[in-house]
Amino acid sequence: MKTEDFYYHLPEELIAQTPLPVRHDSRLLVFHRKDQTIDHSQFKNISQYVTHGDLLVINKTKVIPARLFAKKETGGKVEVLLLRDLGDNQWEILVGGKRVNKGIVLYFPKNIRGVIREDLVASKRIIEFDKTIKPYLGEIGQMPLPPYIHKRLENPERYQTIYAEKSGSAAAPTAGLHFTNEIIQQLKEKGINFAEITLHVGLDTFAPVTEEKIEDHVIHTEWCEIDQINADKINLAKKNNHRIIAVGTTSVRTLESAVEKNLVVPYSGPTSLFIIPGYQFKIVDSIITNFHLPESTLIMLISAFAGKENVMKCYEEAIREKYRFYSFGDAMLIT
Repeated sequence: MKTEDFYYHLPEELIAQTPLPVRHDSRLLVFHRKDQTIDHSQFKNISQYVTHGDLLVINKTKVIPARLFAKKETGGKVEVLLLRDLGDNQWEILVGGKRVNKGIVLYFPKNIRGVIREDLVASKRIIEFDKTIKPYLGEIGQMPLPPYIHKRLENPERYQTIYAEKSGSAAAPTAGLHFTNEIIQQLKEKGINFAEITLHVGLDTFAPVTEEKIEDHVIHTEWCEIDQINADKINLAKKNNHRIIAVGTTSVRTLESAVEKNLVVPYSGPTSLFIIPGYQFKIVDSIITNFHLPESTLIMLISAFAGKENVMKCYEEAIREKYRFYSFGDAMLIT
């Protein structure tokens, strides 16, 4: 299958630059796979599309202020984006600046120093800090908004889900941004249950696939975790024929990475699962998601679940109806 098969044209004005004043006021496009019909609604009406006993799986990851600024010994400015904590004060990073290669020393605020230990592909590097960096991120770091967002985010908490808890993401699991305490309470009162996973999102998630054939693409690796308690919740719901509704592609990847003999098992570690059309889903029955970039691994995952032609039809409808796209945009429910 060709990468260009997952391209669509999006008018720039439909890329949401700021979040709505109220999270759950976003619009909701509902695609019913059974009869291939589309409903237009709002996220605050999500409870109308779920039934007693359904289980929503949410990602508890928390975005860290991963955008840092440093100087070289020569005084040259360098932008650093933390991607993944490798342990022992080493991080995988993206660098913005000239000649930031192995052996270069970078100087950060708070007398923090980092040495580039390894040159990876393109602008990726491995850096080793001279002290633990996480305690300083609140002071020296900024929220790493995606490059298609050009407006300043007045309240950084709007790029966190309300249930964010475990620090480690370089980007938000955006499907969860629509949830409010009010909506969660409504769902619980209707008999909807919740399970929790963690997947720390890497920026490669949003990168377009550059290979001509999608099968040739080597997908990024992300760290994920699901414990015994939540694995048991999911397996019990499946046993009782209740739907497993993944909130976001991150939850999908985690669930489908933690399967043995059609059961979810506790898992903690990396996943490089690349879900493309032809993949047979083992756990996920329904997905809440945002609208994704063309030719990205995320639109390929959604196409594997709903069918590529159906997804393109939904996206065409969303563009025609002027839905808001990407991280701060509207939501989609695939039943």
